[in-house]
Amino acid sequence: MHPKAFTARYNCDKLVYFEEIEAGEEATVRERKFKKWKGDWKIQLIEDMNPSWSDLSLNWNLDNRTFRANN
Repeated sequence: MHPKAFTARYNCDKLVYFEEIEAGEEATVRERKFKKWKGDWKIQLIEDMNPSWSDLSLNWNLDNRTFRANN
């Protein structure tokens, strides 16, 4: 992990928001937009999806999920 990374700087250890996007280019555009938004807007986005700020990764069932290599 790069020491200047956001997650390292702020000790992030929970997944509280995510979006599923099919195309890599579309995901890159969305991430760039997301990084420009103000904190209050991001907090509202999280609270609309996950009002309790639960760690969403705890409910993942990866055993039944199909992954494709070299997508």
